[in-house]
Amino acid sequence: MKTFTAYLEWDPETNLYVGFVPGISGAHTQGRSLDELQKNLKEVLGLCLEEYQDAGEDLPRFVGLQQIEVAG
Repeated sequence: MKTFTAYLEWDPETNLYVGFVPGISGAHTQGRSLDELQKNLKEVLGLCLEEYQDAGEDLPRFVGLQQIEVAG
């Protein structure tokens, strides 16, 4: 079993939680609750991992997050 970190946001326009797994292309989804979002993320992440395995590719490695300050 592998553990991944998901980035979660609240979208006030759609009233949905949005989540994605950094570094895994296609691993993003949404849900009405955090529980639904977690269920959906597990499903989509499983599908993405199958794609990487079928292609014989190594998984990208998530390095980290940075805060960037800009004028505005």
